[in-house]
Amino acid sequence: MTMSSTEQLIAWRRELHQHPELSNHEFQTTERITRWLQQGDIRLLPLPLKTGVVAEIGHGEPLIALRADIDALPIEESVDRPWKSQQPGVMHACGHDLHTSVMLGVAHRLRQQEQQLPGRVRILFQPAEETFNGAQQLIDAGALEGVQAIFGMHNAPDLPLGALRTRGGAFYANVDRFTIRIHGKGAHAARPHEGIDSIVIGSHIVTALQTLPSRVFSSLESVVLSVTRFTAGNTWNVLPQSVELEGTVRTHNDAIREAMPHKIRQLIGSIAAGFGAEAELEWIAGPPALVNTPAWADFALELAQARGFRTERGTPQMGGEDFAFYLHHVPGAFVSIGSGSEFGLHHPGFDPDEGVIAPAVDYFTQLAPRALDIVASA
Repeated sequence: MTMSSTEQLIAWRRELHQHPELSNHEFQTTERITRWLQQGDIRLLPLPLKTGVVAEIGHGEPLIALRADIDALPIEESVDRPWKSQQPGVMHACGHDLHTSVMLGVAHRLRQQEQQLPGRVRILFQPAEETFNGAQQLIDAGALEGVQAIFGMHNAPDLPLGALRTRGGAFYANVDRFTIRIHGKGAHAARPHEGIDSIVIGSHIVTALQTLPSRVFSSLESVVLSVTRFTAGNTWNVLPQSVELEGTVRTHNDAIREAMPHKIRQLIGSIAAGFGAEAELEWIAGPPALVNTPAWADFALELAQARGFRTERGTPQMGGEDFAFYLHHVPGAFVSIGSGSEFGLHHPGFDPDEGVIAPAVDYFTQLAPRALDIVASA
């Protein structure tokens, strides 16, 4: 890219960063993306979306898709930059502003060479990745109609600038959420024997849950179970009647994913009953494991190496990504590109290197026509 166009993408990224919006509320973000695409005379598809934008460049067949996510997180930013978030308690702490600026750059570059494209490239600016329902919204709206392969990226603060990682097969994990409610009997803290202490029961359950990955399922499997919230009581001298726990389970094995709710119910029910209490589980299924098509993952790595990236074939990650829903419909590959931040994703100090933008734009601008050629010759 030229210096001026790189500077423009950085300016757009900073504007997005200053005005972050939460999942399914990306109204101003959608307006900005729409305006910037229209400035390049880029065709927009009239899909029934509340937020998000779908653009298309080129003509005829075949058709591939690229995807960027556009939502932010409910996090108060601690980074002191001139482009710091102006929205209290909301921050682009996952780098979706970076992803959007990259795909804006790709859209403009491809528009300049549209007559040479051997088909069409559809670019999805997707809402609500953080709540894991944005991809399905676009699928329901018809954004994947006719698409024969799809590609996407996420910045990786644990990778240095200029590095790219992906793998064929399972790359990101199944992501599920749970809430456990324990119902005991409240009592004065000075007379605990008159009650059924839900805090003690919850503590036993938190500890016992850790035996599921370590003792119930094979140690050769990748399983993570984390309790992330323990809510109980509202004063210092009363044992609360109820306790609520919340957490997440991550795995790459669908059989384990299917068995986990039953195992949790069995465990918490037994522990609660032993104390004379009751426990119930609410299981909220999230996105499935992101499974890259091996041939497209190999293609993505080979192209990255040719474009000067330091490449690595990654190991399965325990994070989640709703790009997985697209890959249940069409083949494709998702890649991680190094952004070199001292602090990781979802941290208030997350501060990625904007130097990731230009090489990522170049990469996907090269990837699109080559992928079209491969699809056409298949």
